[in-house]
Amino acid sequence: MGLDVVDNAPPDPSPAPVADWHLQLKHAARTAADLRAAGLRLSDDEVRGLAHLQAQGGLPLGVTPHFLALLDPDDVNDPLRLQVIPRAAEFLPTPWDRRDPLGEEELEAVPALVHRYPDRVLLLATDRCAAYCRFCTRKRLVGQGPTPSWEHLERAFQYITEHPEVREVIVSGGDAMMLGDDRVALLLARLRAIAHLDVIRIASRMLAFCPQRVTPELVSLLKNPDDDGPVTYWLSHFNHEKELHPTATQVAIALLIDGGVPVLNQTVLLRGVNDSRDTLLRLFRLLTRRRVRPYYLHQCDLAPGTDAFRVPIDDARALYASLRGHLSGLSIPTFVIDIPGGKGKASLGFDPVVAVDADSVTLRSYRGELVKYPRR
Repeated sequence: MGLDVVDNAPPDPSPAPVADWHLQLKHAARTAADLRAAGLRLSDDEVRGLAHLQAQGGLPLGVTPHFLALLDPDDVNDPLRLQVIPRAAEFLPTPWDRRDPLGEEELEAVPALVHRYPDRVLLLATDRCAAYCRFCTRKRLVGQGPTPSWEHLERAFQYITEHPEVREVIVSGGDAMMLGDDRVALLLARLRAIAHLDVIRIASRMLAFCPQRVTPELVSLLKNPDDDGPVTYWLSHFNHEKELHPTATQVAIALLIDGGVPVLNQTVLLRGVNDSRDTLLRLFRLLTRRRVRPYYLHQCDLAPGTDAFRVPIDDARALYASLRGHLSGLSIPTFVIDIPGGKGKASLGFDPVVAVDADSVTLRSYRGELVKYPRR
């Protein structure tokens, strides 16, 4: 089947002038002309999507030189290209669209802080990203402002301090790693000073979009302290194996892990991008080989304009079930759906129990075999 990981990674495609992360951001493609200048042959569908975006606004276009170099300029169905270049379907409303699919505005405890679960909160440190995913769940605000001020963040720190039941902070946005090192250091210092915190989770797509952001200096800031303060995890976001091959990405991952920062990964299941068993097997195996733990596989949320990305729920569950027996537990993530309206995550994992009687349950193996097991 050709499913073994072939790790013949090509050299980093980013040219020398954009090796620095600040320059990556400065030289990101933000218009159709920028994309054409980079050698992309835009399809009629992409041209219409870009025209709609220019006319209607909303989630902006943004593709870093690093990620742009990974796109196939001639293949309109390239799995990376599908993720970052708008198409006409993005601007067609459907009855299921939700401006705020996760109900975050209703759950906002103070500005920029969402408190959904009893023991953890979501801190939206910025609305900016290095590049913009067309399936983004926060399309209502990402890249458009208002950008949280430091005063907002101080109110969030105060709220967390006053709620000892909060044990974990997920720092996201936007992408918190868009902040400079000085601001990251200050943010971490404020969180690490809160005695009841156990975990700080940095949710960032920089490893895919702008791995140059991960420097020895940043790693030294993120490295877990020697005292009993909260530990820091990096939560990456890779959707396809092509995103993992560049040398810059491999170096950045190794810098984090060798520097004492564990890396977990979340993947969004996307039609045309990774909705096949073989594609997911290769991705999860390669992540494991890079020492990145596959953590979550997400069903695509109901944000406006994402219908074309969404895999039908029955197909998605069958696809996930087909991974069983072909991946070790180390390499298989938890498949989840965020229940609309802020009701939290629900697992869509395979249920092996197919029948129950007074004395036993009947279990289905990954090969489809049915076996009875005593209830007591």
